[in-house]
Amino acid sequence: QVQLVESGGGLVQAGGSLRLSCAASGRSFSTYTMAWFRQAPGKEREFVAFITWTGGSTYYANSVKGRFTISRDNAKNTLYLQMNSLKPEDTAVYYCASGYYSDFRTAYDYWGQGTQVTVSS
Repeated sequence: QVQLVESGGGLVQAGGSLRLSCAASGRSFSTYTMAWFRQAPGKEREFVAFITWTGGSTYYANSVKGRFTISRDNAKNTLYLQMNSLKPEDTAVYYCASGYYSDFRTAYDYWGQGTQVTVSS
């Protein structure tokens, strides 16, 4: 079993920044790829970014590339998402997930409960 708990969401103006965190417990955090997904109202859950277990490789959706940075601290069992230059279209519930090297939802078998990010124009 894995428990994932996101935090750091909130309301921010366009152009602002937020840093999301995801605290993990349970199975060995450091041996799995971790990812962020997001889901806006009325839309499918979509991939945002993933990071391999060593942190040596990262991959981003085109919509966030250059603005968001994913990172992890395996000593603290924590995943991060630094979000800069936020846009209203970034408004969504953000989920962290644990799984395998992929940008497909089906590759991730454990999910957090989500944290709301709202970007006002």
